Amino acid sequence: MPRISPADRLTSWLVALRPAPLTVDHRERWRAAFGGFIGILITGLLCRWADGAWLSGHALPWLVAPLGASAVLVFAVPGSPLAQPWSVVGGNTLSALVGIACANLIPDPAWAGAAAVGLAIAVMFAARCLHPPGGAMALLTSLGHVTHFSFAAFPAFIDSTTLVLAGMAYNQLTGKRYPHAQRAAAAPAPGEPQPRFSTEDLDAVLRRHNEVLDVSRDDLESLLRETEAQSYQRLLGDLRCDAVMTREPATVQFGDSLQTAWSLMRERKVKALPVVDRWNKLVGIVTLADFMRHADLDLHEGFADRLRGFVRRVTTVHADKPDVVGQIMTRHVRVASADRPVLDLAAVFSEGGHHHIPIIDERKQLVGILTQTDFVRALYRAVGK
Repeated sequence: MPRISPADRLTSWLVALRPAPLTVDHRERWRAAFGGFIGILITGLLCRWADGAWLSGHALPWLVAPLGASAVLVFAVPGSPLAQPWSVVGGNTLSALVGIACANLIPDPAWAGAAAVGLAIAVMFAARCLHPPGGAMALLTSLGHVTHFSFAAFPAFIDSTTLVLAGMAYNQLTGKRYPHAQRAAAAPAPGEPQPRFSTEDLDAVLRRHNEVLDVSRDDLESLLRETEAQSYQRLLGDLRCDAVMTREPATVQFGDSLQTAWSLMRERKVKALPVVDRWNKLVGIVTLADFMRHADLDLHEGFADRLRGFVRRVTTVHADKPDVVGQIMTRHVRVASADRPVLDLAAVFSEGGHHHIPIIDERKQLVGILTQTDFVRALYRAVGK
């Protein structure tokens, strides 16, 4: 194992400190910035007016610094669990109460500040309103030696409530969902691949991770499922049926004998034969299931004898059993065009019970057949790239 020099270690450490790039565009950045400006302006003006009109001679401030941090969450990351209305109002108000209690009970500011922040985190966890600015609110009240519990009502509660109301209006007007109510991940649309993980799988991983994430559990599941769907689209989205189908498949015609069809299926080692007319247009499909259904092969006793008797050509004029392909074939056949994306047929194979899909061109003529084997081979090649 090569030895890593101190210079390389220092370089790696410095690179690790580099901030990750943001995935939002400039429009979203300006939306958040202007929202923070509007939210604090409205909160400040209303609270200053309330302080002058209703609280004359009130010694407490009408706007406090932790609201600036709350504004960042409400307007820049409105989908965060830490930015939801109860998190903002409950986190700031309860933390203010904790800070005031510590200021009254602990004379030393250093001890009071430390106790206020620690207890505020514990209280917010218990009340399910974890909000980072709540720690600042607790520290502000304890270090500022605020001893009046009225501070928790005004400015903490009133400021927080006003900011949340402004955030609701602004985010809704600018196309953001706030409050960000939790919604279950949407089920895949017909034709889309089914997800490869369950809700229980995600819950198990989150419990094992055992860490607060700044994204809701339902949003995380939705993001993972959309990412998986995007991955399928990237790998298979441009792949068309004519690129993976079996070309020039073995076919039979309506009047071909059952013995001819059965021999061809055994020779080609296939379980289905498209049935075409003289212009190579599809009129049906005959499958192994069709043979078994008409030959009454559900019982194992005498299986081989009954099958041989069924496919053997009848020499008499009148017979009770079918003798040609057209009498046992399936007439209603699921088909796909040659230029159709393979991804569209995922649900047809996985849930529709189909094993063979004839492929036709723009003239409705048979050009190939797509089997489950073809589909799995295409998926394996795409994922294995």
